[in-house]
Amino acid sequence: MGQMTIMTGPERRRRWSDEDRRQILTEAFAPGACVSEVARRFDVSTGLIYTWRRKLMQEVPELTFAEAVVPDEPEPAIAALGAAIVIELRGRGRISIAASTPPALAAAALKVLR
Repeated sequence: MGQMTIMTGPERRRRWSDEDRRQILTEAFAPGACVSEVARRFDVSTGLIYTWRRKLMQEVPELTFAEAVVPDEPEPAIAALGAAIVIELRGRGRISIAASTPPALAAAALKVLR
């Protein structure tokens, strides 16, 4: 006779509300966040988080991600300022964010520039 294994416990196929998905995405893609750490905390796979992000970007076309460019050598003036991030704004100049800038302040400054 064959062997049978009965699995008990919570159902692995869960239903996530739109609100829960947005919360997870917000935390996973916040500045300085690590997607795998957020995935572990919510007990969800990293692949599912990226799938949710891709679907959200298809549903909301104006939602985009900026291209990150890492120069080979930092510009001398920027290095002297201690800038951790330099953002080139198309035709509107450049913004430098120091490494000591609190994340909330940097996020607020970038939000205003949209």
